[in-house]
Formats: sequence, structure tokens, C-alpha cells
Amino acid sequence: MGSNFRHRKILDQARKEGLVTVEGLASKHKVTVQTIRRDLSELAETGRLERVHGGAVIPSGVINIVYEERRRLNEKGKKAIAAACAAMIPDGASVFLNIGTTTEGVARALLDHENLLVVTNNLNIANILAANHSCEIILAGGVLRRADGGIVGGLTVEMVKQFKFDYSILGCSAIDTDGDLLDFDGQEVIVSNTAIARSRQVLCVADHLKFERKAPLTICALSDVDALITDAVLPPELLNKCAVWGTQIAKV
Repeated sequence: MGSNFRHRKILDQARKEGLVTVEGLASKHKVTVQTIRRDLSELAETGRLERVHGGAVIPSGVINIVYEERRRLNEKGKKAIAAACAAMIPDGASVFLNIGTTTEGVARALLDHENLLVVTNNLNIANILAANHSCEIILAGGVLRRADGGIVGGLTVEMVKQFKFDYSILGCSAIDTDGDLLDFDGQEVIVSNTAIARSRQVLCVADHLKFERKAPLTICALSDVDALITDAVLPPELLNKCAVWGTQIAKV
């Protein structure tokens, strides 16, 4: 297989999964790890990938492409997850929603709820919920990330600290086999961690694709979550752990 063809395959996988590893790519393409490291270095030099320990990720400058693709991935499953999550939220609740295509779906599913207070660091969610005239929307201040409408940074964290939420509804980039919720962006992780600490209940919305991906940073564990709403069939070992942790699994 020529290096140019392999580069295209590596980029396709990185766009789909977010993170590619040297070992995984070497095994998949049946080449040495040295060859893959050279491939990743060449792709990084041209700005198409960003090197991280043990592999590479799509650089932040092209997140907008990936984000639009993510919106189209498993739309039916995400819609069902969003509807199930919204059904858990009573009228009059205070809610935090973070950045993500599934949490945007939850916002759409909340349009018929009444008298909600929603705090978000997602400009897209604020725009969606603007159609709900009984919903008070507070957009956390900070640095706008144009690629995906996210708002991050120290100002965002300080603002989230001011609230005590009935519910935090969180998306993530991946869920590991041990139940850790993972992400790529350290600034997003800090905002999510702050919301978790300021919430009475934490709900995670994640479709089955999140169990097939990897990401380098830990947000929290499922043991820190009150309910996981998903269309995935969890492995028995993880289901047993969730039962011990008291984490409800709501499968749609």
C-alpha cells in the first residue's frame, strides 16, 4: 500500500474516531510502528493531524469539518437518546448543557418544557432554546470557539461555579471500557468537571459510537453519573459495575 493511500485511510479513521494510535494503525495497515510514526509526522507537518502521545488527533483548526460530520452520525439514535433524556427533566428545573451534538439534540427535545433555567457554554444550544419563550437561557461567558459554537476558558468556569443545578446533561467524546468518560479538549473537561461538582444529578448522553472511540482526557467516571442514556448494549462487566455504583442505564 502506497504512503499517499495510507495517509488518506489514516485521515478517514481520525475523522471518524477522533484519535488514532501508532500501534493500532501499524496493526491495521500491516506496517511497522516506525512507518506509522513517519506517516503521522508527515500529516502533522502539513497540518492535517496533530501529534499526541502514542498517536494523533484531528487538529482544532479543522474541528468544524468534523463537527458537521458528527451531526450526521447516528442521527436517529441521538434523537431517541435526546428524547429519553428530556423526559427525565421536569418543568421548572435548572439545567446545565455542555458542548456536543447529542446535547444539542437534548435542547431540541426540551423545546416544549416550561419554565426551565438553562445554563450552557454552547452557542448552538442557546440558539435552539431561544424558540422556547418560557425558558431562561444563560450563556456562560468566555472564549468563543467558532468551529463548534463552544465557549471555553477561565471565565466560563468561574460563571458555572456560581450556580447549583438540578441537572447537568453532559456529552463526551468517548467512553472507555472501564467506564471513564473521555474528551479531547482540556478546557471542555474543566467546564464539565465544574458543572458536575455544582449539580444535584448528572446525566450523560452518549450513543453507541462513543464506546468505539478513544480520547486522551478523563472527564469523570460513570460512578460519578446518576444516569447514562444510550443506545449501546453495555458489556456485562460494565453493567455490573454500574449496578454497584448506582448508575442508572437508560437504553433507548
